[in-house]
Amino acid sequence: MSLAVAIQMDPVETIDIDGDSSFVLGLAAQARGHHLYHYHPRQLSWRDGKVTARARPVVFRRERGNHATLGAEEVLDLATLDVILMRQDPPFDMAYITATHILERIHPDTLVVNDPGHVRNAPEKLSVTEFRNVMPPTLITSDRYEIMAFRNEHKDIIVKPLFGNGGAGVFHVKPDDENLASLLEMFTQFYREPIQIQRYEPAVRQGDKRIILIDGKAVGAINRVPAQGEARSNMHVGGQAIKSDLSKRDQEICEIIGPELKKRGLIFVGIDVIGNYLTEINVTSPTGLQQINRFDGVCLEDQIWDAIEARL
Repeated sequence: MSLAVAIQMDPVETIDIDGDSSFVLGLAAQARGHHLYHYHPRQLSWRDGKVTARARPVVFRRERGNHATLGAEEVLDLATLDVILMRQDPPFDMAYITATHILERIHPDTLVVNDPGHVRNAPEKLSVTEFRNVMPPTLITSDRYEIMAFRNEHKDIIVKPLFGNGGAGVFHVKPDDENLASLLEMFTQFYREPIQIQRYEPAVRQGDKRIILIDGKAVGAINRVPAQGEARSNMHVGGQAIKSDLSKRDQEICEIIGPELKKRGLIFVGIDVIGNYLTEINVTSPTGLQQINRFDGVCLEDQIWDAIEARL
């Protein structure tokens, strides 16, 4: 069956054709005969009960410098479409939250992937707190005294913004580091939200594993190893992707969280595991498809479309 699909994402001009997961989701949709549109979240509107977007037809191709052709802009009634892929990058701010509220007005009659209500209720760093015995010692607060007490207990800590992404604003504060007070002043200045503090896990030097789950089932993983002298393993900041399998502990974590992810309509999820601990559940705009495809000789985007079409 041919579907009408809109991809709500950042400008197509910014796509990295060798790494972008939205790009291969678009290619796979085209291969199935689906008709694609693109629009930016700022082009999304609600008026008098109708949800619309100023969108453009788009055709993707794997040609560097010529990877997308956009057609003439038109106002789409999104309720007439079959599927919307909500794929814009965080930060998970009020604009992001507002987009989930608007899209919730047409879901599930128009299938939004991932379910917008559950995306709103599952910020990456907060959703992990729902599952017992899977995360490292963690504190979420704005209270400086609580932060200092946590640091006194665990000595070696990671400090990061609660709603950031891509490793931005993540700091490794070692036991002898005298900058924590100044760092907290900076966080207070730039962020109104609480911050997250976790015990530093030395296992990150061996990698921060990204595991992809489709409809609650683990389907592949890559390990992201930090660059020398860098505490962060995100590929945006120089982390190296290497081939990885699922350990017994990885499988155990996925079995704990997978059924709940499926129940909530979170079809495409990427989780982050360091050593024996789950650190994030990424439901907004997960990445990693192309890297896993290359290492494992698979096509995960086809599996995602199989899951989407099964929901229809």
